[in-house]
Amino acid sequence: MAAAGGLGVLQGCGVRLAAAYFARVGQGMAADGSGPRMGSVLWRHGCTSSSAGLGLGRSYGTEAKGEEELRVRYLEEENKGIVVLGINRSSAKNALNKNLIKMLSKAMDTLKSDKKVRTVIVRSEVPGVFCAGADLKERTQMNLKEVSSFVSKSRALMNEMANLPVPTIAAIDGIALGGGLELALACDIRIAGGTQRLPRAIGMALAKEMIFSARVLDGQEAKSIGLISHVLEQNEMGDAAYRKALALAREFLPQGPVAMRVAKLAINQGMEVDLVTGLAIEEACYAQTIPTKDRLEGLLAFKEKRPPRFKGE
Repeated sequence: MAAAGGLGVLQGCGVRLAAAYFARVGQGMAADGSGPRMGSVLWRHGCTSSSAGLGLGRSYGTEAKGEEELRVRYLEEENKGIVVLGINRSSAKNALNKNLIKMLSKAMDTLKSDKKVRTVIVRSEVPGVFCAGADLKERTQMNLKEVSSFVSKSRALMNEMANLPVPTIAAIDGIALGGGLELALACDIRIAGGTQRLPRAIGMALAKEMIFSARVLDGQEAKSIGLISHVLEQNEMGDAAYRKALALAREFLPQGPVAMRVAKLAINQGMEVDLVTGLAIEEACYAQTIPTKDRLEGLLAFKEKRPPRFKGE
């Protein structure tokens, strides 16, 4: 049962964003769809619930168990270097439970130290939903200590995602509520076919307006304020955002991996400090690329007018 409150809605190209002003206590939406928490934001993307993969074998017949709640795929051939994290809790609208948080955190630990990883895409394997926030059904079975631990681990996960040394893309082909939106906001790029990260993405005033008001926005307005990077019309497969994310990830692959990592570090850290300090961080990060083999290979490839062969060194 959700409490009454105003809803701000983003609408356009099949995309809608709703921010709840008042809702029941708790984070995200319950698996039964009972409503978002206060300050949570809802994404809807797409005009169809049909599903299909991109040569990756999606399956929705039964609820995934154990490790199947998160499917980690290392793509090959022309997509080598791209890792896809597929959330797959179909019966719970991909709600974040203790097991899924644990598995995502474990994936972060693995990915952050894997130099062969060039880009990470976070997507849903369940049609019509990205992530419905925290699993409130599970939360009702927790005591106060367990709730506090869950919230702490959830926040740590968002920080781990934000601090991955490689580009991250959220492919939002469905609703994203509360913690689901936080997960998307923790990614570098959001493609759509939280209350702490939202102001950092679009500014405090606009974030408050989105949460407090019932104003309707179209997709282009959302893009113009920086909430999303791309607005797409959903395709018949229901995976337009994922396809765009994969195409974008392919554009990152030819770039020097060391340069990509330090560029992200410079941007992330520079945004938290004043300009002078930010420039010093940028200089320090650039210095890390000077002695690398990748930098020398890049210069040689430019001179020889050929594609570089980077090794991440």
